[in-house]
Amino acid sequence: MAPTAPSAPTRVRRRWSLQTRLIVTVVSFVALILAAVGLATGAFLGSILSTQLDNAVKDAANRAGVQLIGKPGGFTGTGTAADTLRDGRNLPSGVLLVVQSANGTDGAYFSGDDTVTSLPAEDVDAIVNAFDYGPFTTVEIDGVGTYRMYTGRVGNSYVIAAGLPVSTVNDTIGQILLTVGLVTVGGLLVLAAIVALVIQRSLKPLRSVAETAGRVAAQPLDSGEVRITERVSDEQADPSDEIGAVGAALNTLLDHVDSSLAARQRNEERMRAFVADASHELRTPLAAIRGYSELSLRALAQARDAGTRVTKAQLELSAGQSQQGLERIQAASLRMTTLVEDLLLLARLDEGTELVYGAVDVTRVIVDAVADAQAAGPEHEWIIDVPEEPVIVAGDATRLHQVIANLLTNARVHTPAGVQVTASVAIDDG
Repeated sequence: MAPTAPSAPTRVRRRWSLQTRLIVTVVSFVALILAAVGLATGAFLGSILSTQLDNAVKDAANRAGVQLIGKPGGFTGTGTAADTLRDGRNLPSGVLLVVQSANGTDGAYFSGDDTVTSLPAEDVDAIVNAFDYGPFTTVEIDGVGTYRMYTGRVGNSYVIAAGLPVSTVNDTIGQILLTVGLVTVGGLLVLAAIVALVIQRSLKPLRSVAETAGRVAAQPLDSGEVRITERVSDEQADPSDEIGAVGAALNTLLDHVDSSLAARQRNEERMRAFVADASHELRTPLAAIRGYSELSLRALAQARDAGTRVTKAQLELSAGQSQQGLERIQAASLRMTTLVEDLLLLARLDEGTELVYGAVDVTRVIVDAVADAQAAGPEHEWIIDVPEEPVIVAGDATRLHQVIANLLTNARVHTPAGVQVTASVAIDDG
C-alpha cells in the first residue's frame, strides 16, 4: 500500500483586530452614505444643467431666427446658416445652426476659434432626421461632437434648428463629481484618523486588562506562597464605563483569587504543622512499642533456645517480661489512639468549618457516647444520669458528640480500672 502524502498544513486566517474592524466598518458606512449623496447630487445637478442647456439652446435658436429675418431679403427665404453665423453678433460660442428654406437646407457651426465651418450634407440630413416628435433632440455628429438641438419655424420662410454642445454640461458635471470625490476622500481620511484616535483611546482599558491578565498568567501559582499584586489601574477600571467595567471586574476577580491563594497557603502551613506535631507526639509511643516488643521477643527466644533445660524460674521470668512488655505496648497504643484522636479533632477545628446548628437531643448524645466508651473501656464502671424527658438544645450534633466522646476517652485513659465514670445532664435555670 503506497504511503499517503502528508496533507498541506491548513493556513489559519488571521483575524483583524477589533480596532481595525471598527474603523473599517465606520469608514465604509460613511463612504457608502457619501457616495449615495454624491450620486444623488450629480443626478440632481445634471438635471438642472440639462434644463439650463435646453433654455440656452432655445434662446440661441430665437437669436438666430431674429438674425436670419433681420437681414436684407430675410423674408424672401434666401438666407443660409453660414451667412447667419458670420453676421451674428449675439450668438453664443460653439452654436450649431441648420437652416431650411426655399433655396434648400444647409448647416454650419462655430469651431474652437469661432470660425464658421459648414456641415456636410449627410450631417445636415442626420440632424433633420433626428427630430421625431418634440422640438428637442440630441444628435452626435462625427468629428464635431454631441449637440443638444432645438427646432422651430421662423416666419413663413424658414425652419431652423440650433444646438449647443453637450460637452459643457458633461464637463461641469465631471468637475463637480471630481470635486465631491476629492472632498469625500479627504473627509474619509480625516474621519478615519479621528475614529482611529477615538477607538484607540476607548479600547485602552481593554489593552490594559489584557496586559494585566498576561502578567498574572505568567506567574507560577501552583505551589508556595503566592501573592497577586497585578491590578488594572484605577483610571482604566472605571465601572461607570462599559469597557472600564471589564477592568473593574478583573480586579475583583484577582482580589478573590489572591484571597483564595492566601487561604490555601495558610491551610498548607497548618497541614505541615499538623504533620510535624503528629510525628513528634507519636515518636515516643512508637519507640516504646518497638522497645517492649523487642524485649518480649528476646525473652521468648531465650526460653525457646533453652529447650528442655529451661527451669521454672526462667519460664516465670520470661512470662513476666512478656506480660510486662505487652502491657506497656497496650498502654503505648492507647496513648497513640488518644493522640491521634486529639490531632484529628485539632485538624477539624483548624479547618474552620462552620457549625451546623439544629435541635440536638443532648440525652441521646450522652447515651450514645457512653455506649461507645463502655465498649472501649469495660474495666470502668459507667453511669448515665439523665432526665426522663429529652433535653433539647440548639447546636451541632456532630461537634457535641466529638466533645463528649473526647471527655469520656480522657476519663477512661487517665484513670485506673474500676473507677466509676458518671455522665450526667442537668437543666439549669429552666
